[in-house]
Amino acid sequence: MIVFWLSAIALIITTWNVISMRVVGLKGAKFVSDSVDILIPMRNEQTNAEGSLKSLLNSELLENSEIYALDDCSIDETANLIKTFNVNFISGSDIPKGWLGKTWACHCLAKAGSGEYLAFIDADVRLHPYAISSAISTMQGLSWDYISPYPKQLAGTFLEKLIQPLLQWSWIASVPLRLAEKFPNRAMTIANGQFFIVKRSAYEAIGGHQSISGEILEDLELARLLTSKGFKGGLAEASSVASCRMYESSQELIDGYTKSLWRAFGGSMGTIVAIFLLLATGIAPYLSIGAPSLFIFLSRSLSALKTKSNPAFAFLHPISILVLLYLIGLSAIRKQHGTLQWRGRLIP
Repeated sequence: MIVFWLSAIALIITTWNVISMRVVGLKGAKFVSDSVDILIPMRNEQTNAEGSLKSLLNSELLENSEIYALDDCSIDETANLIKTFNVNFISGSDIPKGWLGKTWACHCLAKAGSGEYLAFIDADVRLHPYAISSAISTMQGLSWDYISPYPKQLAGTFLEKLIQPLLQWSWIASVPLRLAEKFPNRAMTIANGQFFIVKRSAYEAIGGHQSISGEILEDLELARLLTSKGFKGGLAEASSVASCRMYESSQELIDGYTKSLWRAFGGSMGTIVAIFLLLATGIAPYLSIGAPSLFIFLSRSLSALKTKSNPAFAFLHPISILVLLYLIGLSAIRKQHGTLQWRGRLIP
């Protein structure tokens, strides 16, 4: 019975979110007169640097914007590629004790400019020229202090196609977004650092990235801190104006997920609860043909259609969940053994 109700609730929440969630798209773009700092941290991003900066230099409807790109001690051609573009180049420095590479890079980027809005963009994200203006226009229309426009997640390898759609489905099927806006709290705060915009005033009021210097999930923790301090904001679907291919290979995906899954659920008890829910909504419904499996299939399909991913992979949902459970276990083992790393850096 519990499997039936969990699956039904997942479908209900998914349907509600698909109908009602905020959307950052082409129609919402308006002229933005406020100053905007566009901030891109890059470490060993020679395959993304050119595409990223060309995309951002094409941004439109921004009267006063500056692009800042930080080379985070790369050992490839990232720094030289950045210097070929008309952007503000920042050379990264050694990471202070208590910081992680991404949080330190974002901190340095935020300090470099003085814009009223800070737009943090990962190097593997590609934006439509109206993406930033549309996101800020949405913020202004809702009187928000921050916004997390969720890009379309691109997938190349079979493993990516199994796992990446779970990113969107995990929150579309579990967090009633409009309810989270009305009654903001840490537990229902969702964010994606691939594309994240915050008012400088709010960012500085919470202490910026310095307040979350050691957090591996810096995007989620930044949004949670903003929420807990009374600032308004939320997540929006942005697949029509932003896209991202997070990983270029299956090995990159494995390393990328294991670096943070150990922390994704808040601790040991949270991880146990998450594993139970994944088994209840990802494996148990498919042990016998019936309503629960149909509910989850429909939930996955609706999520895929809303976020412009391939709904055909909804058929492989149990396999996706098994792979995710493996990655959760691998992440815990690597954390325990001190072997977590990302882009050549060990993660403490």
